[in-house]
Amino acid sequence: MDSDAAKLLGAGLAMGLGAIGPGVGLGIMIGKALEAIARQPEVAGDIRTNMFIGIGVTEAVALYAFVVALILVFVA
Repeated sequence: MDSDAAKLLGAGLAMGLGAIGPGVGLGIMIGKALEAIARQPEVAGDIRTNMFIGIGVTEAVALYAFVVALILVFVA
């Protein structure tokens, strides 16, 4: 395997594995937030605010994986 193929394989693995965790985390987080809002509709605003903060932090992990994949393709 030459170095270009190894770089592309590494970038694909970095992005693929780096997207699995945030995808699962977002699904669980949004599901639990909807469940909490259904149980106590009066605190929906607080739950929604905390959910959006959590979504931002979780999406940052996927963006880090994307940056690592780009570095592997173009710099390494």
